Amino acid sequence: MTAIDSKNAAKRKVASLAFWSIVLAFVVLGLKLAAWYVTGSVALYSDALESIVNVIASAAAYWAIQVSHKPADQDHPFGHHKAEYFSAVLEGVLIVLAALLILNEVWWSLRHPVPLEQPWTGLAINGVATVINAFWALTLIRAGRAEKSPALVADGKHIMTDVATSVGVFIGLVGAVLTGWQVLDPALAVIVALNILWQGWHVIGSSMNGLMDRAVDTQEHMRIRDIISANCKGALEVHDLKTRIAGRATFIEFHLVVDADMSVGASHVICDRIEDALKAEIPSVRVTIHVEPDDEAKLPKGTTAVPFA
Repeated sequence: MTAIDSKNAAKRKVASLAFWSIVLAFVVLGLKLAAWYVTGSVALYSDALESIVNVIASAAAYWAIQVSHKPADQDHPFGHHKAEYFSAVLEGVLIVLAALLILNEVWWSLRHPVPLEQPWTGLAINGVATVINAFWALTLIRAGRAEKSPALVADGKHIMTDVATSVGVFIGLVGAVLTGWQVLDPALAVIVALNILWQGWHVIGSSMNGLMDRAVDTQEHMRIRDIISANCKGALEVHDLKTRIAGRATFIEFHLVVDADMSVGASHVICDRIEDALKAEIPSVRVTIHVEPDDEAKLPKGTTAVPFA
């Protein structure tokens, strides 16, 4: 399989997962609304409300993924990779909105308490929805990290938050039914709201970090240095290595110092060798190399053991 075929396959995989995420979000929403309908539980209502956010967020993620895979054009010469971060920011905002709506419902239920109806039926329905969500969240997170898709990872983490919420609601409502403490129902909803508020803030912060051209982590930075070092034979030095992440793409740029008498063709061969090695190890990498003569070196002349300044 060629690099282009591999890239297209990855694109189809991510788009397919994003599409099915919308379908499953509707299925789970339907189940959770049914659980709330048969019980009247404000905690189950809060769980269903978060699933409404899941539907909107999944649709936004699907749109963002479609945009991010568009090739570079005249207006966007570096590509559209950052589109996925906007989807993740939107998802975070929606999570916060859902939390505020839940708190409003809790206030209403405390003023107008209603006994639970058919709690075991509702919990069973909600349990099925939770199992579906758990399986799909793990699938999205694994695929999103493998394909470097922030939108899929954010969607998966949000759904996993929904799973944790559902498990907590299940345990709490079982306790409420067995003990008769109806106050546990709105209390659980408050806990749910505070939890998703925290998760929403985390999603927004992570996405904003991506929009700010965050560099790769230290481990990945050292791996990039090692790849360059192993393939820069003929050069005198490498300095000013910079990286940034934009969705699936990793941008790498650095200065390559060569002998002032080296021909353009010979220096180009070194650049090609380094670039090919980086592309073989790092998916969707973009490499920019600035070639400089030896009088631009930052290390003392004669240094050969350490190629980086």
